[in-house]
Amino acid sequence: MDDSLDIQIAKKILDGFLKYIKSFNTYTQLTPKYFSERNWKAIQLNHKQRLRLYKDLLFPLAASCKELLVAKNTDRELWAAIKSNYAQLIVDIQELEIAETFFNSVIRKTFENLAIDEELMFVMEGHDFCSIRENSDLIRNYPEGLGLDKIIRQILDDFDFGAPFMDKEKDIQFLIEGVRKVILTRYSIAPDTRTQILKSVFYRNKAAYLIGRTFVGKKWMPFIIPVLHGDNGVFVDTLIFDPNLMSHMFSFTRSYFMVEAEVPSEIVAFLSSVIPHKKIHELYNAIGFNKHGKTLFYRDFLHHLESSSDQFVVAPGIKGMVMTVFTLPSLNIVFKLIKDHFEPPKNMTRQEVREKYKLVSLHDRVGRMADTHEFEYFKIPIERISPELVKELRNTTNSLLKFTDTHLVLKHLYTERKMEPLNLYLEHCDTDEGKKVVEDYGRAILQLAQANIFPGDMMTKNFGLTRQKRVIFYDYDEIEFLTDMNFRIKPKAETYEQIYASEPWYSIAKNDVFPEDFKRWMIGRKDLKEHFLEYHQDLFSPEHWQGIQSRIGKGELIHAFPYPEEIRFRPDQKI
Repeated sequence: MDDSLDIQIAKKILDGFLKYIKSFNTYTQLTPKYFSERNWKAIQLNHKQRLRLYKDLLFPLAASCKELLVAKNTDRELWAAIKSNYAQLIVDIQELEIAETFFNSVIRKTFENLAIDEELMFVMEGHDFCSIRENSDLIRNYPEGLGLDKIIRQILDDFDFGAPFMDKEKDIQFLIEGVRKVILTRYSIAPDTRTQILKSVFYRNKAAYLIGRTFVGKKWMPFIIPVLHGDNGVFVDTLIFDPNLMSHMFSFTRSYFMVEAEVPSEIVAFLSSVIPHKKIHELYNAIGFNKHGKTLFYRDFLHHLESSSDQFVVAPGIKGMVMTVFTLPSLNIVFKLIKDHFEPPKNMTRQEVREKYKLVSLHDRVGRMADTHEFEYFKIPIERISPELVKELRNTTNSLLKFTDTHLVLKHLYTERKMEPLNLYLEHCDTDEGKKVVEDYGRAILQLAQANIFPGDMMTKNFGLTRQKRVIFYDYDEIEFLTDMNFRIKPKAETYEQIYASEPWYSIAKNDVFPEDFKRWMIGRKDLKEHFLEYHQDLFSPEHWQGIQSRIGKGELIHAFPYPEEIRFRPDQKI
């Protein structure tokens, strides 16, 4: 007997999900091999292919579902039955929560113009329980009775990086000294002291990371061990106990890790115990399940709406020429919509702006660009929207608005972490604080350059500050690949006509850049400008920019350390 249509569609979606998970895991499992070979180009390509995988499989699957459904693709009763059948099919799979999100994606692409619908999608009732099973085989355990020396030696023996250690004995001594300095000076070892490390290694760019925790002093003490692979072999780069540094390594400004996650919820549960103030959706993002991170973000958003009463307002700061930005004061998020029309000198299209955001989503963000979630048909209760914001949205993004009796539906938007705009911060900070921040502003620009990103519009209004006062770039409409730019020395005027010309007397091509011009506008405050110009002289040198271009052009992957280089065990060791 043939299956009914609802069962056929449910099975088809499950088949699509299983194909996705299999491919996702295949890409992930290639990473250790590339790390062992120091094949950094392959690591980058592999990462991008995994990022593209979701949509590459989703769109053909949605088209296939539409063919089966014919004119019933918007039949609510049918989709309710499909969801019910699908829920029964996935009940025992280890990636249950990821499978629920995959269903949400398929229905959104099949059921035209569907806003998030709690009856037809896994929204509030979806699986969100993360815990670690007792005696989980995802974790290696090291009891206190082994002693510190044997524990460290056993850890390095247990993890195979596919290449010999450069100096394993030296690494062991570095780690022992680090534990003694940070843990044994504060806590006494007790019979219940034990160490746990996730068996799965976290890979990103040129580094591999071991994530662990030690139970000491009646609490868990988390740690991260970064491992690098240099010309002379594998070596431990440092030992990190600082919770702020650990949090930053899992930041929304970093690319996702390549890590095997047989049971994603257990990996997330362990990470949550190590970095407790990170939200669960951020941890799913960090291990590559960003679509499920988006589901959990939206779930948190709905919970927040229920527990708050403030209104959405226009975001503070200078209004952008391309995006309209608004926020909910009680929520640490901004919402960004592409405007209907751009004022000169902006001459791009909406689609071009979307392509820039897509570029960032696929690129290494090196801790300097904010991650975003892209939504279609996003609902907000009308009574929560301030009159000023309604007016601003009607004036700038009217084509994206759909009003119902109870909600405003936004046809397309991006969400992004809320940060204090750098230009606003520089208006009120003291000189010492300002000096540190403008130093980091310059570092952010140069680190983006090393990742082959030229920000385009580098004015301070396009950068923000995290809670740890780290400078992040968040305005993507003018970004370009650094290798596409032409950095030039500005010609010197020699004749009277050249000196007093109202416009440049020399030719300027589209992608020409004159770094010495940056001095005029990058920092306005007098007490900070001189320090900035002195500290970041390289920013204004065409030769420096050309040098970075040359390194990238030769195929070099310039590693961005997600922790201060001064804490490295071997700060002079190159990779």
